[in-house]
This record gives sequence, structure tokens and C-alpha cells, in this order.
Amino acid sequence: MFRKRLVLNSADDASLVMHSLGGNRDAFCEIVTRYQNLLCSLAYSSVGDLKQSEDIAQEAFIEAWMKLDTLRDPEKLKAWLCGILRFKVSHHRRKEHKHSAHHQSTVTDNTNSTHTDAVAFNEAKTVNLDEQAIAQQHEALMWQVLEGMDNHYREPLVLYYREQQSIERVAQELDLTLDTAKQRLSRGRKLLKAAMSSIVEESLKRSKPGVAFTAAVLSAISSVSPPAKAAAYGAGAAKATSYLSLSAFIALLASASGFISAFFGLQAALAQTRTLNERKLVIRIVTLFMTWAILFVAGMTGLKYAALAKPQFATTFTVVSQLLVLAFVVAYLRLSYQMIASMKTLRMHERLFNPHAFNDEAVQEKSSRKALISRIRLFGVPLYHFQFGMPEQNEKAAYGWIAGGSYAYGILFAWGGIAVAPISVGIVSVGAATVGAVGVGVLSLGTVAIGVIGFGASAVAYNAYASLSSLGWQSAFSQGFSVALDAAIGPFAYAEHTNSEKAADIAQLSLFDQHYLWLLVAIAVLVIVPAAWHSHTVRKRMQVKE
Repeated sequence: MFRKRLVLNSADDASLVMHSLGGNRDAFCEIVTRYQNLLCSLAYSSVGDLKQSEDIAQEAFIEAWMKLDTLRDPEKLKAWLCGILRFKVSHHRRKEHKHSAHHQSTVTDNTNSTHTDAVAFNEAKTVNLDEQAIAQQHEALMWQVLEGMDNHYREPLVLYYREQQSIERVAQELDLTLDTAKQRLSRGRKLLKAAMSSIVEESLKRSKPGVAFTAAVLSAISSVSPPAKAAAYGAGAAKATSYLSLSAFIALLASASGFISAFFGLQAALAQTRTLNERKLVIRIVTLFMTWAILFVAGMTGLKYAALAKPQFATTFTVVSQLLVLAFVVAYLRLSYQMIASMKTLRMHERLFNPHAFNDEAVQEKSSRKALISRIRLFGVPLYHFQFGMPEQNEKAAYGWIAGGSYAYGILFAWGGIAVAPISVGIVSVGAATVGAVGVGVLSLGTVAIGVIGFGASAVAYNAYASLSSLGWQSAFSQGFSVALDAAIGPFAYAEHTNSEKAADIAQLSLFDQHYLWLLVAIAVLVIVPAAWHSHTVRKRMQVKE
């Protein structure tokens, strides 16, 4: 139904390297997630600046992506990454040293020039401003520590350091005995040390790189091709190792579920036909649905790569991508309605002009083989109601606690062409939890997912997560175009907060990652299992008996 990144949390380093060599950027992002804290910490320990340390770590990961084919032993990935980082740190230091030396030389060589004096004055002014900013930060930090102390200890401590470290002066000013002043100063120093230790620990915890760092690296490498020399080797190796991973298999199954379901649907529809015209109609309808799906995915992918090639037109491509999503939704809604209407019209026509094709019992209007309805009723509603024949004029929709058919309305679950139920699966599905080519629900999964939480190839939701395009109210995450009011993460992101830790927090990416595999399982099961059962049952019940 749609493409989504593999969940490789449990894979070892060697497997991740193999996947990455095959061009799998999601596997490389798992490498980033696994080692970003290590590399950022090492960089920070060397340069002492959080922003610069994260920039250096990102550069190291990007270079690792481009030179991954030079890694001789994939099991030594960590040491290899650390080696790249240390080289980047060394280069950064040399660059800073050269810049500092050049700056000093320029100032010295031009001290007799009036113009240079003005430049030096401006630079000195800038330095003073920097020093003022640092002083303000130190003052804020100092008060943050002192404010948390009891006044009995804070006052003696402040006076002690302002009175040339004289305990006698502290005791005199505060009307304390000398022993009391000593005790309070001793206690104050211990509180000061503990508070500073706590602040340093908390600052280091807060500075830990998170999901936004990974997203930034993903955005950076999205336009960078994998190592050319590794293409043939990496593709084969990644293919071999992917089958060893349960998560990879589930992701593959979920991605192909739409095509698998379409195959079963075609089998069932052909089994329902009785004339050549009906078979031609079925093939034409399936072809139209599949053509639209292929064009949609190809169009969205093409827009993404066009935006990467011409970033100055990225906004235009983003708008076009959302128009393409709208066109897909309208096309599928129209096709779904026309599919059922045209089948009913053709069946009525064929009954009139080819009556001999409808002599077998399975297609008689009152045939019990055309539907399966439970005799057990709960609150007057059948426990289940499934339809197996081609839609007929004046035929009502399938309706039950569990329902399946061209039109299906379920109290609990519905499956079919157009399905409406709390849990629904269909070409067009509406409910609380929905899976469909076009899904509309609180939790919506589909080629285009519309709802409160949307997850699909494209998503339009309050919180939207997608592989190609996401349009969200609060947040949007995708590997293509991401548009939202508050937070957006992706190669082309538009929101108040984009590709940042704040954006990642708003989008709740950590929570999404925890439930991602289960969403794939739900898609695979809910799409494939009903389709396979329906196809088998239709062919069994609707076959022509001699």
C-alpha cells in the first residue's frame, strides 16, 4: 500500500552497514540514532561548544554515508565513526587556529593605519559585546545557584567573597558569632558545590542529541547518493540480510499489502462475473485503480527529486504535491462510486440480453450462496453479514456487527469497496481506526490517510506521519514534503518549528517509533487476511456447478 522505513533497532552493526550499502537511508539513520550521543559527546569534550559539536558530528555522519564502502570490517563501525569524528575535530581546531592567527596578524600589520584602527576599534567593540554577553550568562547562572539556597547561608556567602574572604567581617556585618559565621559559610560552600554539580549534570542531560539530530542527518543525506562502488555488492548483501530480520519482513509485507489485496480482489471479482463484458469491466476497473496508485507514487517521488535538484522552487513543488494528494483522493472516491454503479448497471443489462449466462443457482437473485448472514442477532443486528456476488440493482449494503461487501456497514468491523465501521478496511474506509487507499478516521492508515493521526504514503491529519508527503495541523513528518502550523520534520519542512528538537518533541517522534512496528503489523493483517478469505470464499461459493 505504501512505502515506509524498516525498523532495524535489533539489527547488529554489520547488518545495518549492509543495508546502508544497498542504499537504505533508513538503516543508516538507525546507525545515526545508535551512535549520535557518542559522537556528539566526544566532539563536545573536544571543542566545548554544543552547537559546534553537533555540527561536527553531523559532518562526520554525512562523510561516513558517502565513504561507507571504504569500511573494510563492518563490525568495527563504532571505531571507524570515532576515527572520522576525531579527524573532523582536528580539522576544526586547525581551522580555528588559522583564523585566530590570521586575525592577529592582520591587526598587528595595520596598527599604523587609521582605517585599520577603526576596524580594530569595531572588532574590539564586538569582543566587548561578546564579553558582556558571557558576563550576563555567568550572572544568570550565579543567581540560579544562589537563589536555590536558604537565605541563612546565601547572605554570609555573598558577603564573604565581597569582603576579601574575611570571616570576621561577615560575622560583624551580620551580627553573628565567629563560630556561627564559620558554620554557615561551610554549609553554604557545600550547597554551592552540590548546586553547581547538579546544574552541570542537568545541562549535560538536556544537551543530549535526540530525534531532531537524526532527522537533520536524514535530510542532509537524502540528496546524497550512496557510495557508487558499493551499489552491486551492497544491494545483494542487504537483500540477503533483510530476510533474517522479522521487522524487515513485516515492513515488506505491509508495503506490498495493497498489491496483494488488489490481486485477491481481482480473483474474487472475476469469479463473480458471468459474461465477457463483465470480465472486461472488472479488468478495466482494477487497471484504473492501479494506474492511479502508480501515477500518484511516481508523481510524488518525482516532485521530491525535482525539489532536491532545484531547491529554489521547493515551495512550488510542495504546493503541487498537495494538489496531487487532493487529485488522488477525488479520483479514488469517484472511481469507487462508479465501480459499484457500473457493475450494477452492467449486471442488469447482461441479465436482460444474456439470460443463458445466469442459469446456475449461484447467481439467482434469491440464492443463499450470494451472501452469508448470521442467524444470531444482537440488538436486532446480525452478528455477521458478508456478500459474495457482483453488486445487483436494489441490493442493500452488507450490514452487521461484522460486515463485508461492495458497500459494508459494521457496528464493529467492516471490509469492502466502501467500508464504514469503528474499525474499517476498504478502498475507501471511514471509522475510528481505518485502513484503506483513502482512509478517514481518528487513527487512519492508508495511501492517503486523513484524520486525527494519519500514517501513510501521504497523510492529512492533526498529527501526520508519511513517507512521501504530510500535511498536519499540529505536526507533520515525512521523508518528502512536510507542512504544519507548529512543527514539521523532513527534507522540505514548513512550520513554526522545523527539523529541530522542539519540532521532534511536538511531533512525538519517539512515541511514534515505539509503535511503528505494530502499525505495520496491523496494516498487513487487516488488509491481506480479509482479502484472502473473501477471495477464497467467493471462488468457492460462486463457481459454476455443472
